[in-house]
Amino acid sequence: MSDTIQIFVAMVIYMAIVIFIGIAFARRANQNSDSYFLGGRTLGPWVTAMSAEASDMSGWLLMGLPGVAYWCGVADAAWTAIGLALGTYINWLIVSKRLRRYSVRVNAITLPEYFSNRFHEKSKIVMSIAAVFILIFFTVYASSCFVACGKLFSTLFGLPYVPMMLVGAAFVLLYTLLGGFLAESASDFMQALVMITALSIIAVAGTAAAGGLDAVLDNARSIPGFFSFFGIASPVTADGVQQVDAAGQPLFGPAGEYGLLSIVSMLAWGLGYFGMPQVLLRFMAIRKEGELTRSRRIATVWVLISLSVAVFIGLMGRALFPTRLLTSSSAENVFILLSTNLLPPLFAGFVMAGILAATISSSDSYLLIASSALAKNLYQGVVRKQAGDREVLVLTRITLLVIAAVAMCIALDENSIIFTIVSFAWAGFGATFGPLMLFSLFWKRVNRAGAIAGMTGGGVMVFVWKLLVRPLGGVFGIYELLPAFLFSCLCILVVSSVTEEPDAEIYADFDAVNLK
Repeated sequence: MSDTIQIFVAMVIYMAIVIFIGIAFARRANQNSDSYFLGGRTLGPWVTAMSAEASDMSGWLLMGLPGVAYWCGVADAAWTAIGLALGTYINWLIVSKRLRRYSVRVNAITLPEYFSNRFHEKSKIVMSIAAVFILIFFTVYASSCFVACGKLFSTLFGLPYVPMMLVGAAFVLLYTLLGGFLAESASDFMQALVMITALSIIAVAGTAAAGGLDAVLDNARSIPGFFSFFGIASPVTADGVQQVDAAGQPLFGPAGEYGLLSIVSMLAWGLGYFGMPQVLLRFMAIRKEGELTRSRRIATVWVLISLSVAVFIGLMGRALFPTRLLTSSSAENVFILLSTNLLPPLFAGFVMAGILAATISSSDSYLLIASSALAKNLYQGVVRKQAGDREVLVLTRITLLVIAAVAMCIALDENSIIFTIVSFAWAGFGATFGPLMLFSLFWKRVNRAGAIAGMTGGGVMVFVWKLLVRPLGGVFGIYELLPAFLFSCLCILVVSSVTEEPDAEIYADFDAVNLK
């Protein structure tokens, strides 16, 4: 049996297990919209923690983050990882319990519904704005997952990128249509285990193949700025392709500067967690509020291990295969390259399932939440309030198909960089929903007008900073999440302060939640 066939067989076995989970949960998921979108609030602490992190990390954990480390060294990847680790812990610590409690108090099963019910709005403006931004940014996010699928299958089987991307997207779509939130969460638990196992196996096997940890680190230190938290490597490129010297070694220029502004910019990734729907929904879905403490510990340990190993794999890949990946886009294939070269084919296939696991665990979350935003929040919440559960579920599946089709169109460019796509969508969610989430949970005076101003201001500023301000460079080159997050906070604070106070019922909800 050829190596390619063995890899294919292993991945088919994995896919069959995932589909079986979807079928197993399909009946429970289709009982009503509450079961389909939030699993009836029945998740245990382990599933809550592991599914939250697996759906959050996506394919960029095994492809995007190692690719950044392979291409330009420690700084960008490590500071991003540190920001994400801090954001994970703080989000679980201060947001999870209060959001679980508040969402029950106001009877909300989606994020737009929580914001709308939190302010007792009748015209559903807050819900509509939240749903529209979710549709926009999750469509972009889903496209990054489809890019990961395309790169994975194309690299493994030597077939054209576009057909392979479409095959991966079709599989993800089929799975999401089957089982809803329960299937998604159950499989995400399994996929989180697969992801961390795959990372660990490649780290151990690669370190041994490179001649030990010292050999990996010595190679990293030999490249200017590559093994520095305060410098960055500068590959010498021509038309985007890194050049190689006469001895067959990759060429690097002098180390670039990596100052405080760059560090703050990467640490700002942690702010995104406060507005990340796929994580916040897990807080709302756990069966008991008291179990969130255990979930926090599990999630934090998983994130620390996974992010650290992912960055190390990028460094190790540069030591083992210094000239195999000569563009920033192809560098994101370093995990695939290591797996197929270091492991027996059948075993490599199961490790490759780690990338598929990461992609599925995120894209099904993105598609499900985006479709719920339109079907549950816009259609049932605004357009046709008398719509029944069956009607909502049918529209949800139609919406899934449309969103997936748009995401596939975005993912058609095989030179897309997963890390770049994810960073934009991450900033969008963090700035649109993060400040409002914090204010809604911790500031009694925040009102509906402030919520509208904060979401709109934060979401629009992400586009403005990314497209118009950041290209100016210098001090304006900071990651768009930070200025957009701060601008959203300012909008909420100022507008809420100068407009009418919330009514007594809204204050009563806030007091009831905070007294527990």
